[in-house]
Parts: sequence; structure tokens; C-alpha cells
Amino acid sequence: MRARFLSWAAPAVFIAGLLFLGDAARIHGKAWLGSRLIEQAWGQLERGQVSTRPWPWADTWPVARLEVPALEVERFVLAGSAGNTLAWGPGHLAGTAPVGAAGNAVIGGHRDTHFAFLEALFVGAEIRVEDERGRIHIYHVVDRFVTHDRDASVLLETPYPRLTLVTCWPFGAAMPGGNLRYVVVAEQLGLGGNQEWEMKSEA
Repeated sequence: MRARFLSWAAPAVFIAGLLFLGDAARIHGKAWLGSRLIEQAWGQLERGQVSTRPWPWADTWPVARLEVPALEVERFVLAGSAGNTLAWGPGHLAGTAPVGAAGNAVIGGHRDTHFAFLEALFVGAEIRVEDERGRIHIYHVVDRFVTHDRDASVLLETPYPRLTLVTCWPFGAAMPGGNLRYVVVAEQLGLGGNQEWEMKSEA
């Protein structure tokens, strides 16, 4: 009886393993393809197209490119902050200031994927953001703190350009969601074109 059980249990476990690996490969493949299409859409935007969607049925598009040189991080920021958008990358909260403009540009992202690097982001770190017109905005991190998801002060407007990055907290939580948020605040130091960025990078 035991031998008979093992004779069909082993193949069943093997098949289940293959299905699991196949599903994991599909998820990773989808993520890879999505990131490539978003990057391609950003390239088209730089060439003058407006609000280029990465795929025909997408309800979002790239609006900025964010880099943290010290952590070797690069992310494309997408329009909107709905769940479908955040599955593909950090999202710019509608109604907040555009990146680089006077006011508070709020960007949200998942703590376990695209915004996992926020845990290592330190006060004084440089953040470079390229807007849709190819202009480079330089920010430095000035504050980090944990707050409640009902804390509306995170969204307050400012008379000067500010970048507010928000994700769930704590980073190592076993379950997603929760009502606490980790916030990184950065203030803009300069504005220039691609040439200025390249000169800074070579310095």
C-alpha cells in the first residue's frame, strides 16, 4: 500500500513543482517585459510624444525617471497611484505637483519591490529626477519618518519644489498593507538639462 502511494505521489509532487516553476517564470517574464515596454515608452516620450502608453490597454504611462546614484537605483515613475499602476512601478499621486515644479510631488511605491531601496536611503543622499521635458531636477534627502496613513500633512503643498516618497512600513512585515507609512522627504537643489547632468556625473 505504501509503495503504491509513493508510486503516484512522487510524480504528483514533480508535476506540482513544474507548475509552480512555470507560474513563477510567467510572473518574472511578465515583469521583465513590462519594464522593457515602460522603458521604451519613456524613450518615445523623450522624442516628443505625449503620454505614451507602454501597451495599448495600459491605464498609465511614465512621467519621470528617478535615480539614486549612491544606491545604483533607477526607477521609472508612472502616472497615478492605483494598485494596477503600482504593480509596474512607483506612481505619481494625481493632484500633487509635477516633478520639479513648485509644490510637493508625492510618489508612492511598494516596500517589497520598487521602493524597497527607501530603507537604505539616508539623509543627504542625492536623488536625480528627469521630467517629461528632459530636464534634470536634483534633490537631497532632508528627512525620513514613520507616520499613519491618515496623516494628511504628507500631502501638503509647499512654495518650493519638494519630493515626497511614500511606502508601507515596516519593511520586513510578513503581511502586506497596514496603516503605517514610511516617508522620505527631499528638497530640490538645482535644475538643468541633460548636459548639466552629464557634467555632474563626470565630475
